Amino acid sequence: MGERKVVLVTGGSRGIGKEVAEIYAENGYDVVINYVSDRTDVEGIKKEFEEKKVKCLLIKADVSNSEDVEKMIEEAIKEFGKIDVLVNNAGITRDTLLMRMSEEDFDKVIEINLKGTYLVTKQVTKYMMKKRQGSIINLASVVGVVGNAGQANYAASKAGIIGFTKSIAKELASRNIRVNAVAPGFIETDMTNILKDEVKENIGNQIPLKRMGTAREVAEVIYFLGTDKSSYITGQVINIDGGMVM
Repeated sequence: MGERKVVLVTGGSRGIGKEVAEIYAENGYDVVINYVSDRTDVEGIKKEFEEKKVKCLLIKADVSNSEDVEKMIEEAIKEFGKIDVLVNNAGITRDTLLMRMSEEDFDKVIEINLKGTYLVTKQVTKYMMKKRQGSIINLASVVGVVGNAGQANYAASKAGIIGFTKSIAKELASRNIRVNAVAPGFIETDMTNILKDEVKENIGNQIPLKRMGTAREVAEVIYFLGTDKSSYITGQVINIDGGMVM
């Protein structure tokens, strides 16, 4: 068996991010999980991943802060010597109609979702370029493709990620670094679990496959994009939405 590969997942302590980290760990990758909340059960997560017989490094960092990001990547490189796969998953929402949206609501979403993706990618890319290999997967959203009332800030951040993905894919292709994005639709997470049944049913009726997706279904595609099985795919945005946006 060769040297273990290493994946870094931002916002990887819960939801889709944690599912992504888990699927890589199950396939023998060492994992670096970035988180920001003090409420995160760091020891519990570490133990859970080490039971999968892989190394797990948890790093607290605000992805919108360049100093935090620089320290995080330095720590990951010091521990593992490389990062083979980067999953830019960290993101927030501050949903409200434009007329009620404060400048802070707009700025915060852009800073974490879009600027955070830029900052982490820039730092990781330095090391990937030296190795002349790597895969970067950015979390966009179908909202970044078609928009959504009450989510102008979130949609702008995710549409920005799509443009960023395609531009960076063109820049890095000559170094054998692939960059793709996934655009999830309605996915069952802690955020959707609190919705009333009739709201969930209404959402389901808008989707050709008649149900919401699971975090695992998103993670499976992200895992595929990080492996050599997708070695000829770059600059793409893959909708994972049950056919909602065609």
